[in-house]
Amino acid sequence: MAEKYFEYKEILQKRLTPKRYNHSLCVADEAVRLAKKYGGDQEKAYLAGLLHDITKNATVEEHLHIFNKFDIMLNDIEKNSEKLWHAISGSAYIEHMLCITDKEIINSVRYHTTAREDMTHFEKIIYLADFTSSDRDYDDIEIMRAKVEISMEDALDYALSYTIKDLVSRKKQLHLDTIKAYNQYVLKGDK
Repeated sequence: MAEKYFEYKEILQKRLTPKRYNHSLCVADEAVRLAKKYGGDQEKAYLAGLLHDITKNATVEEHLHIFNKFDIMLNDIEKNSEKLWHAISGSAYIEHMLCITDKEIINSVRYHTTAREDMTHFEKIIYLADFTSSDRDYDDIEIMRAKVEISMEDALDYALSYTIKDLVSRKKQLHLDTIKAYNQYVLKGDK
């Protein structure tokens, strides 16, 4: 499968730092593993995992150029949080510059940082693959990896809670998509 995407890998190697390129490979592998475990298109998962951070190392100017070129309007939270820009510009980049038309791939790149309410099964796979890839080493990684082995839904609930606690502890703004996703999981758990 990996050989099929040689062209994309060449593009990534030019666009990303070696560490970020390695992360992209790790997320692609984890996405395939999760797609196999939870039922999903493994080839598509590999490609989405591979491309999810394609604009992560882009300059501010490149992000702004992509936003302007493709008429992307950032909300106030996004304007003030450059860490979110790569998901937004990355989805536009793969759609318009790499000519990827699969909406599941485009949306999984778009929401891999914030999540969103009513995520598709495929979007959840990519979100969790980014959270649990083999190169990750944040404080709760072992808990996250254990949860993703048992239940994709419990892992997503934990990931959203972890993200919100982390952002609040660092006095960072919470994206409304993350809040809506979290609220949806809290309501599911209350039933």
